[in-house]
Amino acid sequence: MTAQPMTAQSARVIRVRGLEKSYKKLKVLRGVDFDVARGSIFALLGSNGAGKTTVVNILSTLLKADAGTASVNGFDVATQAADVRESISLTGQFAAVDEILSGRENLVLVARLRHLKDPGKIADDLLERFSLTGAASRKVSTYSGGMRRRLDIAMSLIGNPPVIFLDEPTAGLDPQARIEVWQAVRELAGRGTTVLLTTQYLDEAEHLADWIAILHEGRIIVNGTLTELRQLLPPAKVEYVEKQPTLQDVFFAIVGDDGNGSDASNDRSTGTDKK
Repeated sequence: MTAQPMTAQSARVIRVRGLEKSYKKLKVLRGVDFDVARGSIFALLGSNGAGKTTVVNILSTLLKADAGTASVNGFDVATQAADVRESISLTGQFAAVDEILSGRENLVLVARLRHLKDPGKIADDLLERFSLTGAASRKVSTYSGGMRRRLDIAMSLIGNPPVIFLDEPTAGLDPQARIEVWQAVRELAGRGTTVLLTTQYLDEAEHLADWIAILHEGRIIVNGTLTELRQLLPPAKVEYVEKQPTLQDVFFAIVGDDGNGSDASNDRSTGTDKK
């Protein structure tokens, strides 16, 4: 399988053809091709050093390709960089939040920098959307990892960009925080945002992506839906299957899945305990 087929040109919000990039003698990208459908979650899967972040940096106009073409939302990343930047938001591998400010103050600051009307209402709407209203007035330094990541994604949505790049969004997060981020990403796509997600976690791509491309040694070696990728291997013959609980089942059975885990983490970070 190669580039993702599209039924109409308008359905393709990201188009990449023959993308190449080298750092001196090190060839990082060796002719990358793929398409991303509007409103979908596209996972670019690969090991460390495969070139995932390089692809994102080129698509977000932070880096110039040596060869090939790429367009985002109909704009060429090389010749229409300003239009591309107005169409996207980028969330990097580490949450870009100001720990001195509260969650609400972070959101209001970004809305003001974008010269948007009623930044307070924008902040309040996003806090509610990402289940952070209860922590709105607290300093971000007291937030758990999952809360910081959700705030970071919320900040990326100010201005309603049609395309968002998430570069390793759950790197370094604990299992419960990863689930929180996954829920936020699903909601993005559910509201029509196109998400390009880079990850090295197989389960993350399996849970989230509508389409998966595997980047290896600078090339896309396989590209398709999870069902199509599974068909590349013959099914295993099993005579008897006993369903065992997954690690996720065990984890949430012990700690609970009602969100109290985040609060407990917050209490530890602030040095207080609930009585």
